[in-house]
Amino acid sequence: MSTATTPESEGSADAAASRPPRLIQNEATTEIPVHLLFRDDPDPQPVPAHPTVVARRQGTGEQPRVRRPAPKVPRPAVPEVDPELVERRARVLPGAVGVLAGMCGLAGCAAASWWAGLVPRLAVRALPLPATPDAGLGPAQWALYAGAGALALFGFGGLARGRTGRAWVLGLFGRYRGTVRRAGLLWVNPLLLRRGVDVRLRHWRSEPMPAADASGVALRVVTLVVWRVRDTARAALGVEDHETFLRECVEAALTRVPVEVPGAGRAPAETSGDALTRSVAADVAPVGLEVFSVRPLRVEYAPEVAAVMQRRRIAVLEAEHRASVIGSVVDSVEDTVTRLTVRGLVALDDYERKALVKDLTVAFCAGHGEG
Repeated sequence: MSTATTPESEGSADAAASRPPRLIQNEATTEIPVHLLFRDDPDPQPVPAHPTVVARRQGTGEQPRVRRPAPKVPRPAVPEVDPELVERRARVLPGAVGVLAGMCGLAGCAAASWWAGLVPRLAVRALPLPATPDAGLGPAQWALYAGAGALALFGFGGLARGRTGRAWVLGLFGRYRGTVRRAGLLWVNPLLLRRGVDVRLRHWRSEPMPAADASGVALRVVTLVVWRVRDTARAALGVEDHETFLRECVEAALTRVPVEVPGAGRAPAETSGDALTRSVAADVAPVGLEVFSVRPLRVEYAPEVAAVMQRRRIAVLEAEHRASVIGSVVDSVEDTVTRLTVRGLVALDDYERKALVKDLTVAFCAGHGEG
């Protein structure tokens, strides 16, 4: 039986053949061909997918969701010091040079006095000196006096004794000229201003400072700081007083780092100490100080919360003790009943077992209460 074909049917068939295969369209992601969902091929071939489309859904009036960038939390400001202010070695001479210059200056003054005839005749006779020329105090004698006196002043005035563990920060008219860390007799330019700095390892014990634990409870903490001056130029000239700056940095670190309450254990205390050390060391490093450790020595509750926290701690200890007592009583009763029944010493039904457990519990609790 033949079927007649019309031009309309032929046109619809051609249009169906020219259209692409039917697709399942996802409004938010991409398009997936239907035939891929029903394939039995164990190794399907990859099909290139169009990029993800994110747009407003048709007919819903919903606007595209745009993620707002999270606000950046400003980091705490790090103190900045003049980058050119760095410790460097000052130029000094051995002390013997200053002694020699001073002796030469004194000898020049003595020669000027002999030349002017100011040396007593008894001294001239006692010393093997030639006859005094008696030239008087003329311009030449005064010039010799000035030069020899200046040489003696510079020679003896620049002598200094360097000590181990001490350093001098030298300055000339407000400008940093170097640091002296040498020990022994030295000659330093007497025109330079000397400022002594202790570079030894030092300990500083703080007064009770305000702090807080992880829960925000107010505490009072006494800390021990082990530190020293690493860069003398920045420590002496970069801040007004490096010891005061260190104290304030420790107090600021206690407000940022939670301190464990008394009795929390050794490990939490060590963790708090390490965190405090890192925080304080990072704050004082730009000003030439080096911190080795910051350890809480005494931690106690603030006076305004001490009574409340003491009662709370006592309640917690009592609850822990009560729980441990109940646990030990239950273990003892269970062990006693199990031994009696396993060894066949008694034959108990459910009622007798409950009565025995009750009596043993009362007996054990009374014994723990007396203890």
